[in-house]
Amino acid sequence: MALLEVKNLKVYYPIKGGILGRTVGYVKAVDDVSFTIEPGQTVGLVGESGSGKSTTGKAILGLAKLAGGSIHFNGEDITRYIGKNRSDYRKSVQMIFQDVYSSLNPRKRVRDIIAEPLRNFENLTKAEEQKRVDELLTIVGMGSEAAVKYPFEFSGGQRQRIGVARAIALKPKLIVADEPVSALDLSVQAQVLNYLKDVQEELKLAYLFVSHDLGVVRHMCETLAIMHNSRFVEFGSREDIYNNARHIYTRRLIAAIPDTNPDLRTQNAENRARLSAEYEAEYSKYYGENGRVYDLKEISGTHHVAMP
Repeated sequence: MALLEVKNLKVYYPIKGGILGRTVGYVKAVDDVSFTIEPGQTVGLVGESGSGKSTTGKAILGLAKLAGGSIHFNGEDITRYIGKNRSDYRKSVQMIFQDVYSSLNPRKRVRDIIAEPLRNFENLTKAEEQKRVDELLTIVGMGSEAAVKYPFEFSGGQRQRIGVARAIALKPKLIVADEPVSALDLSVQAQVLNYLKDVQEELKLAYLFVSHDLGVVRHMCETLAIMHNSRFVEFGSREDIYNNARHIYTRRLIAAIPDTNPDLRTQNAENRARLSAEYEAEYSKYYGENGRVYDLKEISGTHHVAMP
């Protein structure tokens, strides 16, 4: 049984117009998206800015209002419980934010930041709480002395590890990681990503890993969903996407991954130019009216592509 099953998810934002401010249309941030996440699995959600990937993650957590669709967790329809602060679902699904600094209260010490979810959902004594906070800091590679400091006293990578410690405090089953390393240096990115994998292995976590970086996603995820214009253009295993991409948007994204081999510079540039020309010439083959992405069709048991 799937841990999380999202069916026909929709998030629409109204467009107001006229003197009376009536709704004259909608911005379709997420338009009819469906996918599943198995226990312990990492699903990568990839796309450019504005594609709807972060909104999808926020909708799963109840941070964006659903216009339609349903969410099942452990086989139970929890759509109506998403916004309930103290529901079991909110305890089992946590988030790592992209802008970790703004997500950490600058007036609170690290101990209080990490202990906040524990105080909301569990009834621990002060000694039990302190022990648990120290354990969480150890899991993310930080000493107990960090507990008495404030967020501004740490580097970006250390703050992100504090965010990870807070996210795993309640021993969740699923974490939505929204661009967790995009604001970090490359060397620090590798450290945080390795910590995320170590934590996943230790706690048997599932991740929905939201990113625009296909290089990072390749390292983290075994299943990928490529998103464009609020819908999935391709969904498949890591091998399906990187070795047999079928949608022009996916192929352009993969071609944009930097290559460190200078001998391939000319070849890569020519490949990008060829794909851009193909995108312009055969746009209607991949997109319908008003640029709407077609519904996914099965190519193989693991591979689905948006096709007419």
